[in-house]
Amino acid sequence: MRHHYFFLLFLLVFSTIGYSQNNTVNSTGLETISSIDSTDVAPKINLDSIHFKASSEMLDEENFWAIIEKSIQETTNQEDQEIFLISEIEKLSPKEMVGFRLRTDKLLFDSYTSDLWCANYIISNGVAEDGFDYFRCWLVSRGKEAYYKVKENPDYLVNLVENEPQVYDFEGFWHVGLSAFKNRTDKEAYAYIDYENFKTNDEHYPILEFNWNVDEPITMEKVCPVLYQKFWKK
Repeated sequence: MRHHYFFLLFLLVFSTIGYSQNNTVNSTGLETISSIDSTDVAPKINLDSIHFKASSEMLDEENFWAIIEKSIQETTNQEDQEIFLISEIEKLSPKEMVGFRLRTDKLLFDSYTSDLWCANYIISNGVAEDGFDYFRCWLVSRGKEAYYKVKENPDYLVNLVENEPQVYDFEGFWHVGLSAFKNRTDKEAYAYIDYENFKTNDEHYPILEFNWNVDEPITMEKVCPVLYQKFWKK
């Protein structure tokens, strides 16, 4: 009987040791598998993103425009372009995704001018009076060359628009960076923007001094003579 009890005790101790070792191995194995799976699903995202600090660093401008140009080449309408942009931005790191949004805000800030507002007003024949922000989103979505040539000379828009007056806007473009960040991190990008050091956004737009007046059409013609002659129907 004593030997029987001793044998049972030996089995109990041996089983406990074996379970502990197996549990350690399994735990390590699961951790490794989890790491591999997360890499396969989201190669640019890792657990460090949880500790991602607020940033004021914009995405490199050439990288930004490369994504835009690719979206133009691969799509034929705004809906598809928006989806494509989100999928491409999701390939960036969390900081770069925030940087894409900051670069967008900077380009919108730099194009917040009286002359461009006049051009937008003319090509819509006065309909887009309140859509200046989304018009500039559309302009950025047309690529680097279009953006800078129109910014330098608003009459260049004649090469980008249809022959009849209409509204040009792209509201969804403003949100593609935010959407991509949310999709990949399950977090809101706004919490990771350092607004103390990033000032070129819509909260700090300058007060414009308009050099044109809708009640004096000749003032609009002076700003955008080509667009005025083609689109102004009043």
